[in-house]
Amino acid sequence: MIQLGHIRELVRYPVKSMAGTPTDSAFLGWHGLDGDRRYAFRRIGDDSSFPWLTASRLPELLLYQPFGLDERTGEPLPTHVHTPTGSNVELRSPELQAEIAERCGSGVELMKLKHGIFDEAAISVISLATIAGIGREAGLDLDRRRFRANILIESKSDEPFQEDEWVGRTLVFGDSDPRPAVSVTLLDARCVMLNLDPDTGKQNERVMKTVVRLNNNNAGVYATVVRSGTVRVGDRVSLI
Repeated sequence: MIQLGHIRELVRYPVKSMAGTPTDSAFLGWHGLDGDRRYAFRRIGDDSSFPWLTASRLPELLLYQPFGLDERTGEPLPTHVHTPTGSNVELRSPELQAEIAERCGSGVELMKLKHGIFDEAAISVISLATIAGIGREAGLDLDRRRFRANILIESKSDEPFQEDEWVGRTLVFGDSDPRPAVSVTLLDARCVMLNLDPDTGKQNERVMKTVVRLNNNNAGVYATVVRSGTVRVGDRVSLI
């Protein structure tokens, strides 16, 4: 067993492509962190295998901030959204749906899937060393929110892209058995969302170009849950 470091930050993204919500602890269940990516806006009339509206199509989605707590759901899910114009509206309201539809130029509807709406796998992990290494090469001070990871690890090693060596192995969290664990399944191939400033939605193509040049467009990893339990900021992270 190799001691990698500790959890520096945990983030859930209740609504796909909207702003994330950092948390000090979260339940790591079979479908990822409780409350993560349970909602998404579907593009009406899109019959493709990926009908979800994302910030790659509508960068302003990043500027919407879910908040509130719906205690009826059994998960930490939001009730409202703070919009880029400064309004607070209900997540399920016609007003929010109409505003997003107008911004993207097509009809949308809010969908909720109890097992989550993920691109590749239920958990995404990245080390701060990787983010720092990309930033150095790009000549930018990168906001880690660009990478939209669930679990950010402060590792003992400062080598970027160390996550590549974790594929096919298991990450375990904490010191008390039974420890929550995830199986690292594949590299996280990045899309243009990496270029988007989380505070403005503006693009900087240098970010993704740097990841392509340094590591064949991969930064971080995806994982599936093999043992559930509560994870906390500060938990030790070990590699098996």
